[in-house]
Amino acid sequence: MSIDLSQFFQVFFDETEEHLLALETLLLGVDRMAPLGEDLNAIFRAVHSIKGGSATFGFNDMTEVTHVLENLLDRVRKREIVLTEEMINAFLEAGDVLRMQLAFHRGQGSVDPDVVQGVQAKLTVLASTMGSYSKDTFPVENALVPVFSGEETKQKVPESVAQHDPGYGFFDEGHDFFESIRETKPEPDPDPDPGYGFFADPVFPVADSSVPPSRTGKAEQAQAVSGARVEFVPERVSRGRRATDQVGTDSSIRVNVEKVDQLINLVGELVITQAMLMQAGGSLEGVRYEPLKRALGQLERNSRDLQEAILSVRMLPISVVFNRFPRLVRDLAGKLGKQVALKILGEGTELDKGLIEKISDPLTHLIRNSMDHGIEMPEQRHERHKPSFGTVTLNACHQGGAVVIEVSDDGGGLSRDKILAKAREQGLPCHDAMTDAEVWNLIFEPGFSTADRITEISGRGVGMDVVKRNIHQMGGRIEIDSTVGLGTRTIIRLPLTLAILDGLLVAVGEQVYVLPLISILESVPLTSENLRTISGDGRLLQVRGEYVPLVVLSEKFPVSGDRSLFPETPPIAVIVEAEGRKVALCVDALLGQQQVVVKSLEANFRKLAGISGATILGDGRVALIVDPAPLVQESQFPRTGMV
Repeated sequence: MSIDLSQFFQVFFDETEEHLLALETLLLGVDRMAPLGEDLNAIFRAVHSIKGGSATFGFNDMTEVTHVLENLLDRVRKREIVLTEEMINAFLEAGDVLRMQLAFHRGQGSVDPDVVQGVQAKLTVLASTMGSYSKDTFPVENALVPVFSGEETKQKVPESVAQHDPGYGFFDEGHDFFESIRETKPEPDPDPDPGYGFFADPVFPVADSSVPPSRTGKAEQAQAVSGARVEFVPERVSRGRRATDQVGTDSSIRVNVEKVDQLINLVGELVITQAMLMQAGGSLEGVRYEPLKRALGQLERNSRDLQEAILSVRMLPISVVFNRFPRLVRDLAGKLGKQVALKILGEGTELDKGLIEKISDPLTHLIRNSMDHGIEMPEQRHERHKPSFGTVTLNACHQGGAVVIEVSDDGGGLSRDKILAKAREQGLPCHDAMTDAEVWNLIFEPGFSTADRITEISGRGVGMDVVKRNIHQMGGRIEIDSTVGLGTRTIIRLPLTLAILDGLLVAVGEQVYVLPLISILESVPLTSENLRTISGDGRLLQVRGEYVPLVVLSEKFPVSGDRSLFPETPPIAVIVEAEGRKVALCVDALLGQQQVVVKSLEANFRKLAGISGATILGDGRVALIVDPAPLVQESQFPRTGMV
């Protein structure tokens, strides 16, 4: 009986992506002057697994590349030849070729045969290189990876990949693929290698991890000579057990994202129905209704727990994105002739999968800008009494109901005078009295660039405006802080997920609107003392000497209904911030904070300016979710701090 292997393609595609990520991660972290045997074996296993899987499915082009790559890696791990920087570059290029071939088999691109042949030829030549390690080549203490800022620089292999070891994947060469389909669980290797599965080859001696590594060893000296040094410094957790010891302790299944989204939508409807029941039951009085009220309270708690649990299924660690950048920094540092250390913190911070997929491009632009415009050349840093290598830091953390991502560098910082001069050249509205924050925000204007010349990396004025637009489309905010000579820090604040929203419910006549809590700064009563008017219909709110444009929501969104429902209370101005500017929204009353289920208005009705979505309240009414960014953009008033 023949078996249709195409039904297992997706499993192979997913596992191969994981192996390619592990391969790149390990290659960027390996100390070529004193490579650890564990690292070299892990690199070999990743390639070996891809080879086995591609052979199983008849993807012969990938099998040919991995076969040549495997031959070279085998000689390196057996210490028959010395690992060189040229080899690492060739390994990374081979990984790029395998990604290209994988994308082709997924129907997502084409393959350049010249590139494939070039990489295969390069690997073949390197595999024939003579020269071996001597036992006295490097002392044992240098077998440890150099550190930066007191943290380990060896890159962390994703747990989802590490847990496939031993065998390093479902499609290893020599593994009975069809037997694994028929049996519930494959038989374990009768005598597995205690350290590295069935790859029972000699490994290098490893120094005691308690010995502090030297920062002036041969490995660091050799890297400094290369002209572009990159160190990846992730947060580390205790390695109490090795990856091979963790096999079988974690179980997971692959689920289509559409199925998860369907569950999230159904749970959202359940939460809305539960809110309706709570509102209907709240008006019931008497002892006989107490059991019903207790049951409704329990239903509310269970519904919220269920919603949080199902939303957590879509949450992924931000390391999924961060792991892409060591290669970017390494390659870019080489092109720029700079020495750069990439430091990564908070890689375990979780974010919704939909946001994970969208945040990659903005972060790529920010890192490229930090390296091109921020980090100085080594000789310039030396003149400024700085280390010859600069540092780009990626940091992620949770703050309240939001995720904060920071991209910072210790470069030269932003020049206020240069930015203002460029802005005047390009006809942008600016003046010398602008605050630093307002000057930095000019960088996000379309077409703006301070580069003196156009290169393949930057200078065309595209990128930062796209960054701002993408962040705002995700419901987030972006800010810049910079000090001349010390560096620049870009802060991105994003909601944890786009499926639910922490909002403030406000009343405008009979209508209810939702303002995102992430955008709200404060609220103040609107009186004749703090209201100012300017020519035309313009109005300003005076708050502690600062003048903020005022937008009356009943005028912005004219709807029918009684607007005199709150005769005894003055109107309230809710001050929100977007794109580095503030605007005050005039409402009739504050109804309270609430977590709401977000529904797409565009998919169910049509797109409305100033509205990002809608939700259903407990009484069944539809409340619109206000998007502050368009309201700020439409405002024709002076910038914050001006009269």
